[in-house]
Amino acid sequence: MKPFRYALDPLCLAAIGLYVLNRWLIGAHLHSAFLHSNFNDLLTVPAALPPVLWAQRLLGWRLHDGAPRIFEILLHAAIWSIICEGLGPFLFHHGTADWMDVAAYFVGGAVALLVWNRRAPASCEAA
Repeated sequence: MKPFRYALDPLCLAAIGLYVLNRWLIGAHLHSAFLHSNFNDLLTVPAALPPVLWAQRLLGWRLHDGAPRIFEILLHAAIWSIICEGLGPFLFHHGTADWMDVAAYFVGGAVALLVWNRRAPASCEAA
């Protein structure tokens, strides 16, 4: 099995790049509720989870260098949902709780799970 590259993972790098493009270039010029809100939330797991898992690996909390597993993705998406959509709005007057953001975290996580855990197709060589 190929080791997971954490922050150098192509999906992680693409998600960070898309976030930067949307946040400071595209989103600033387009009036789209999806681009201003939910698009970046879809990128949360693919962009933020690899560095978090790398830190956990350095601390000895993660015992393998494989692709993120479903439990890791679900756990972190749930924690971020509680912090960003529950505690954040409670603690900071400018925050707002949005169940669509929670859905976006989990949809982005599901797509990331599929990408990170895809298997190479079996070769169909003739005998």
